Amino acid sequence: MRYGAKTAVDGLSLSVARESITAVLGPNGAGKTTTLETCEGYRRPQSGSVRVLGLDPVRDRAALLPRMGVMLQGQGAWSGVRAMEMLRHVARLHAHPLDIDLLSERLGLAECGRTPYRRLSGGQQQRLGLAMAIVGRPEIVFVDEPTAGMDPQARRTTWELLRELRADGVTVVLTTHYLEEAEQLADEVHIIDRGRLVASGTPVELTRGSAATARLVVDRELGTAAEADLRASVASWGERHGVGVQSLTFGSRTLEDVFLELTGHGLEEEPA
Repeated sequence: MRYGAKTAVDGLSLSVARESITAVLGPNGAGKTTTLETCEGYRRPQSGSVRVLGLDPVRDRAALLPRMGVMLQGQGAWSGVRAMEMLRHVARLHAHPLDIDLLSERLGLAECGRTPYRRLSGGQQQRLGLAMAIVGRPEIVFVDEPTAGMDPQARRTTWELLRELRADGVTVVLTTHYLEEAEQLADEVHIIDRGRLVASGTPVELTRGSAATARLVVDRELGTAAEADLRASVASWGERHGVGVQSLTFGSRTLEDVFLELTGHGLEEEPA
């Protein structure tokens, strides 16, 4: 996919297992949203092919739409519509929708159900968008930044809901800027940069490697003398090995460590 001289998606090839949660990670401008919009049928690829549930998202759109849920970045709600009005409208478009009262209660929408969309907080808009995406009982759901703007409690509730969808046989494909979210949720992670796939694997596979950080955890508060001894011991070890020690931890690399190694920049940064 190209926009003028810019190649947004450059020979990207990946697959998603059914009944799994797959995370697509990448910095701003890496091609994540374009990739999802192509899978959703909103954009036609300029070369290559896309299949979702075995169907072409553009040519077979009428057959695919009833089986697919989409949570857009812009949410797709009218600015003046009330939250529950919008959810009820979307539910009526499906043959066998979920119980909207239970769904709204689960996602904390009942408290803002009569509030116009434009007056909802960012987190409330996200929750409404997720409810709209799953109310039709989709076989596959695409969620773009599902917990952006949510408070920690709402984020955890959303994680639980996405796990329940997977347990019910739904395939979930998500993009996220929260690397902890990908580590917590994803069965498979695809990291893309400048429109290309740079790594794929489970969170464990991607974080496994020789590089590691070290953290010391003790079972009681250190006294002044013990802390001084520890600092001296670590400093002495660093001197002997030519290492400037800033902290001491034990544990595997995080997904963020891997992401930075592969792309050279954080999720919020534009590729140079």
